[in-house]
Amino acid sequence: MDALELKNIVSDGLLSFPVTDFDQNGDFNKSSYAKRLEWLAPYGASALFAAGGTGEFFSLTGSEYSDVIKTAVDTCKGSVPIIAGAGGPTRQAIEQAKEAERLGAHGILLMPHYLTEASQEGLIEHVKQVCNSVDFGVIFYNRSVSRLNLDSIQKLAEMCPNLIGFKDSSGQIDMMTTVTQTMGDRLSYLGGLPTAEVFAAPYKALGCPVYSSAVFNFIPKTAMEFYNALRSDDFETTNRLIKDFFLPLIKIRDRKSGYAVSMIKAGAKIVGHDAGPVRPPLSDLTQADYEDLAALIATLGPQ
Repeated sequence: MDALELKNIVSDGLLSFPVTDFDQNGDFNKSSYAKRLEWLAPYGASALFAAGGTGEFFSLTGSEYSDVIKTAVDTCKGSVPIIAGAGGPTRQAIEQAKEAERLGAHGILLMPHYLTEASQEGLIEHVKQVCNSVDFGVIFYNRSVSRLNLDSIQKLAEMCPNLIGFKDSSGQIDMMTTVTQTMGDRLSYLGGLPTAEVFAAPYKALGCPVYSSAVFNFIPKTAMEFYNALRSDDFETTNRLIKDFFLPLIKIRDRKSGYAVSMIKAGAKIVGHDAGPVRPPLSDLTQADYEDLAALIATLGPQ
């Protein structure tokens, strides 16, 4: 798949980040992960991100990263494209991008670099070097200390033909409006805020109709119902789900730092697709929070 094909795929439809399965010792559980992907693939996501943020990318060793990407590619071959997470320091991101391409992934989501702050000039060089290291498509994740301004995006779009996407987690509507209106169809645009469904309508209005759904991990039927309702401007359905499910979900998510990932793994366990514990420095839900989440999921009915 070339970069343009990937751009077309991620310009429409629902995306998601499968959680990464660990056993009770905290080691990667390949067979459980493959079964998870087999379960999720038929629900209709246009692409899945392997080893993404919800997949605890930040906690994977080099060999585990390869195992996760290979398992995802092999399991989903012919059914759904796999986009690999890649990030951290520039040379690490390049190494991961090359490995993902070698293993047959269809592109990468370029995750934020490490903790250090960086100038726009430094970020441009970082993204350019990663893009130049591979032939397939690269989606930039605008998040944390890794944020591009419009001038930088324009420069990179000219220098890097395989930079095909811009995923935003800043929540700055004015910035995103400026980017989408200026860049037009040169890039595909993805919403990347936590619990993205709550922000999906305003992002769609400003030219960013695609988002990645974390809840697809445990309520794929409802996740697709919400996306299809949003796409058809069925505000009765989207407003009902936001009020009755997503806003209560956010209240649980916000009880502890790191719950944005831990809560998704807990949800998968509740619906019978246990992915094992999260790895430190994340912590699993408390029993009380787990029970509250289970009660909320029960209101949706079978998935």
